[in-house]
Amino acid sequence: MKLNINNTFSEELPSDPVLENSRRQVRNACFSYVTPKKTRNPEILHVSEEMRKSLGFSEEDVQSEEFLQIMTGNKVIEDTKPYAMHYGGHQFGNWAGQLGDGRAINLTEVIHNSKRWAIQLKGAGETPYSRNADGLAVLRSSIREYLCSEAMYHLGVPTTRALSLAITGDQVLRDILYNGNAAYEKGAIVCRVAPSFVRFGNFEILAAHGDHKNLKLLADYTIKYFYPEIKESGKDAYVKLLSEVSKRSLRMVIDWQRVGFVHGVMNTDNMSILGLTIDYGPYGWLEDYDLGWTPNTTDRQFKRYKFGTQPELVLWNLYQLANALYPLIEDIDPIENVLNQYQEAYKLEYIDMMLAKIGIFTNHEKDDLYVNELQELLQLVETDMTIFFRNLANHKKGNSVQGIEIVYDALYNHNDLTDDLKRRWNAWFLKYDTRLEDEVLEDDERKKKMNTINPKYVLRNYMAQLAIDDADKGDYNLINVLYQMLKKPYDEQPEYDKWFVKRPDWARNKIGCSMLSCSS
Repeated sequence: MKLNINNTFSEELPSDPVLENSRRQVRNACFSYVTPKKTRNPEILHVSEEMRKSLGFSEEDVQSEEFLQIMTGNKVIEDTKPYAMHYGGHQFGNWAGQLGDGRAINLTEVIHNSKRWAIQLKGAGETPYSRNADGLAVLRSSIREYLCSEAMYHLGVPTTRALSLAITGDQVLRDILYNGNAAYEKGAIVCRVAPSFVRFGNFEILAAHGDHKNLKLLADYTIKYFYPEIKESGKDAYVKLLSEVSKRSLRMVIDWQRVGFVHGVMNTDNMSILGLTIDYGPYGWLEDYDLGWTPNTTDRQFKRYKFGTQPELVLWNLYQLANALYPLIEDIDPIENVLNQYQEAYKLEYIDMMLAKIGIFTNHEKDDLYVNELQELLQLVETDMTIFFRNLANHKKGNSVQGIEIVYDALYNHNDLTDDLKRRWNAWFLKYDTRLEDEVLEDDERKKKMNTINPKYVLRNYMAQLAIDDADKGDYNLINVLYQMLKKPYDEQPEYDKWFVKRPDWARNKIGCSMLSCSS
């Protein structure tokens, strides 16, 4: 294999001088060198064709024994030194201190077609940051991460990517719901890819330790390689960095809300400095439109990271990043301006996004009323988000009665559509029809545009669970079926129509479908 290796993070930033792989508190360093754990009987289950090409691997490369051994921890790429990143974070609103790459090992960086990519193995063994964990991953969580990261990319959501999914041949002990019922599962490794895996927490830990020298080095490094458009110097450069991270993070969370994605664990150590969706753990896809839903069992009581609060939590996390960068800026006013701009931009961009979902592309003064009333109606009874918005594109101007049929098809229980609710929906569709008359697009054009915004296919929780159930029996075919379907989520793809359905009843309360934990 011939890769264009160009390591920057490990060559330009300070390393942990301790080389032994022992659990410890690290100081004055951005990473620790570590070697992946060897696996017993590895097998590659799937490779992303797009990422293969993006990284410069040939078809022969990914079929080779060398590729298998590298992507499953048994061989280190020539002239590279794998490492785990040092970072901290706020978890569920509380400072957790040092966290770091506890089960992720960065292999190297490559440049291909003028793009930089960091390559990382998740589930490749212990690191100094593993605390009491084993640093491994199971097939269940690895399938979820592999499929979802690629699905999100094709949905147009900023995200880390995945190159390969492999089983290790080892058994891994996991307590799926942290309730004392641990069991052995198939071990697995996902090769994750992103321009960088630097997180808010990388800055937070340095600031927390008062390590302002390395904090500045990390900020300058981030600007140099990932925000080259920043031309300011001194404190203005770091204000601009915060501003650009804010804008990218806003775009990311607006897209989450657009497609119905719930991250589940939006701690600051799970926030990418590039505004990418990172760390697919207890995530979930909204089935019925419920702003209060979270897939994370750990968060079930307080629902900090529920669907409806995700944009606010991005802002909260940006405050923590701002606090970390403050030693480089030492001026509160420009920081407050950036955070205030996020709040103002969110209000506008969220309404614009929701209006686009219902086919309104020109602005009127009171358009937000259509959105607010619609959201209220959608939450009165279980209404499937994906099906409702996708089918709404079929609505014809001047035919408000048809709206009830659209709602009916999206309901989980048709008996929930009471006479009173029918009247309320009819009233909304009458107003909606009137508003559509002011739009310049004809029905067919509007439908085509709406269908680029509202996906037909998302990785519903039960779909991933079916693939996991099959994989546990040694059948990996459904992984590829879902992977291929989710590459074109906005296309009709009639051959996959059986997946354009509401969540089946069996999945309503099933572990892995509605209940997930951080080990998921």
